[in-house]
Amino acid sequence: MTTTSAEAAFAPAAQPVPTTSTGDTEGVRARAGRMLQHGGWFVAPFLALFALFVIWPVLRGVYLSFTDANVSGDGASFIGWDNYREAFHDPLVWDSLGHSAYFTLLVVPCITVIAFLMAMLAHHIERAQWLWRLCFFAPFLLPSTVAGNLWQWLFNPGTGMVNHVLGIDTPWLTDKSTAMLAVVITTLWWTVGFSFLLYLAALQGIPDHLYEAAKLDGANAWHRMMHITLPLMRHITGLVIALQILASLQVFDQAVVIADFGPGPEESTRTFVQYTLEQGFTSYRVGYASAISIIFFVIIAAVALGRMWLLGKREEGVR
Repeated sequence: MTTTSAEAAFAPAAQPVPTTSTGDTEGVRARAGRMLQHGGWFVAPFLALFALFVIWPVLRGVYLSFTDANVSGDGASFIGWDNYREAFHDPLVWDSLGHSAYFTLLVVPCITVIAFLMAMLAHHIERAQWLWRLCFFAPFLLPSTVAGNLWQWLFNPGTGMVNHVLGIDTPWLTDKSTAMLAVVITTLWWTVGFSFLLYLAALQGIPDHLYEAAKLDGANAWHRMMHITLPLMRHITGLVIALQILASLQVFDQAVVIADFGPGPEESTRTFVQYTLEQGFTSYRVGYASAISIIFFVIIAAVALGRMWLLGKREEGVR
C-alpha cells in the first residue's frame, strides 16, 4: 500500500528518538567527579567533625536508650522499650517538661518585643549610637555562670538591689511562685542582646527612600512602623521567634546557677534538661537518661518542623 503526496503532507511528523552521546555522558560524569573531588576536600573536615560529635552521639544515645546502661558502661543489657514506657509514666518528666514550656511561653514574647524596641531605639537615636549598642549587647557576652551569680545576688531578699529599688520584700529565689520568674528576668537581661543585634541589622537594611516617600504621603511615625517596618521585618521576626523557642526549651545554665545547682523551691525550676542530667549523672541511669533525651530530641524536631511548615504556608498565602 502506497502513500499519496497529500497523505504524506498531512501525516504527523515522526518524533525524533532522544539519544545520548557516549561522549556527552562521559563529560558530565567527569565534571561531576571533578566537582565532587574538589568540593569534598573543603567539606570533609566539617563532615568528619559532624559525624564524630553529632551523628555518632545520637546513634549511641539511641542504642543506650534501649539498655539499662549505667555511668560505668559495664553490664548493660538490652531491655527494649522499658525506658520509654517508664518515661511516659514518670510524673517528674512531665513536670520538668511543663516547667520548660512555661519558661518558653514567658521568655519568647518578651524577648521578641523588647529586642525590637531596643533595636528601634538604637537605630534612631542620634548621639552615642555605639554606646547604646554596646550596652544592649554586652550582657550577652557574659558566661552563664556570671549572669546567674550576678542575678542571684540581686534577687537576694536581704541584700539584693531588686527588693531595695522596688521597695518590696519578696523572697524571689525561695518562693515557688517567683523562682521561675527570677529565671525569666535573668534570661531576658542576659540573652536579649542577640535578638537585638538581629533586629538592628534588619532595620539597617530597610531603604531610607521608603520612609521618605511615606512622609511625603503624610504618614506619621506609627503608620510608617506598621506599614513599612513591621512588614519588611516579618522574616527576621520569624527567625527570632524560632531561635528563642528552641533555645528556651533547652534552658539549663541560668536556672541551675540561680537555684544553687538544685531544682529550686518545691522543684519549681527543674527543667527538662536538668532532669535528664540528674538521671544520667546523679542517679547513674544512663539508659533511662538517653531515652528521655531522645524524647526531647523528637519534641525539638517537631517544633522546628512545625515552624518550617507554618512559614511555608504563610509564604504561599503571601504569593
